[in-house]
Amino acid sequence: MKRSIIAVLAVSAISTLGSSAAFAQSEREMAAYGYTSNATPSRTITVNASTRHINVTRLETVALKVGDKTVNWTFDTLGKNSFPLSKIVPGADKVTVYLEENPLYSGS
Repeated sequence: MKRSIIAVLAVSAISTLGSSAAFAQSEREMAAYGYTSNATPSRTITVNASTRHINVTRLETVALKVGDKTVNWTFDTLGKNSFPLSKIVPGADKVTVYLEENPLYSGS
C-alpha cells in the first residue's frame, strides 16, 4: 500500500514537470533558476516583444505568460542576482530576470 502511494505521487510529480517540459529547458538547467509550481502565483507577468526585464523576489511564485503559454514558476535561485529568462523560457532571449532578496529571510 505504501509503495503504491509513493508510486502515484512520483507519477504525479513527473507528469507536472512533463507538462511544462516544452516551456522550460532541461530539468538540470532550470533547477538553478527555480522550478514549476502548483502554488498559487502572487501575480502574473506577461512577457511580450517589448519586455526587456522582469523583477521578482527570491522564492516568489509568479505566473509567466509568454505568447499563448503560461507557467507558474517559483524563483528559487540561491546565489543569483540576475539571469536571462531564456534559461527557463525558450524565445525570451532579450529579457533579464532581476531578483530581490526575500524580506522574510533577511535575518532582521
